[in-house]
Amino acid sequence: MGKVVLFNHPLIQHKLSIIRNKNTDTKTFRENVNEIGSLVTFEVTRDLLTKKIEVETPVASTTCEVLAKEVVIVPILRAGLGMVDGIHNVIPTAKIGHIGLYRDEETLQPQEYYLKFPKEIIDATVLVVDPMLATGGSAVAAINRVKKAGAKDIRFVGIVGCPEGVKALTTAHPDVDIYLVSIDEKLNEHGYIVPGLGDCGDRLFGTK
Repeated sequence: MGKVVLFNHPLIQHKLSIIRNKNTDTKTFRENVNEIGSLVTFEVTRDLLTKKIEVETPVASTTCEVLAKEVVIVPILRAGLGMVDGIHNVIPTAKIGHIGLYRDEETLQPQEYYLKFPKEIIDATVLVVDPMLATGGSAVAAINRVKKAGAKDIRFVGIVGCPEGVKALTTAHPDVDIYLVSIDEKLNEHGYIVPGLGDCGDRLFGTK
């Protein structure tokens, strides 16, 4: 069974309070989502496998450790894009795939409109990224497609979730670890997380 990890770091919680605030402007919101992406990456990647290599320092030879596998970041468009630069700043060698999903406002079911993965995804550690884990539909659909592409080592990286979304994702993909900053109270009748932070995509890109 995959684990669910919550981040209690004071800096992350401070930034969460900023993006929850309805009065936070687009620039500040985007910057803080990006910075949360950077800060959570250290814990998300804590158990990545390494391999030993020999390195010549200016003084002597020594044994060092490097990542044993590629890392591929797969944001769920559009909101997932808000965390990509923050994660990529910490893992600049990571490849980036994209999956475009939108939620049908009537059925709340995810509809796919774009898909592009790097070939390395099969053997890589894959970070599926979306700031919000609400109904869980988009996360489940995205991970279905990542698995169909051949990936086996998959982690979900978000910011705010709710019990319904966590349950949906763990039920559909019990082998996938989930990383979040907060598990909020519930979903409302419109499929939004309460208290949440509103529509993350709109707030990131100033579209509402």
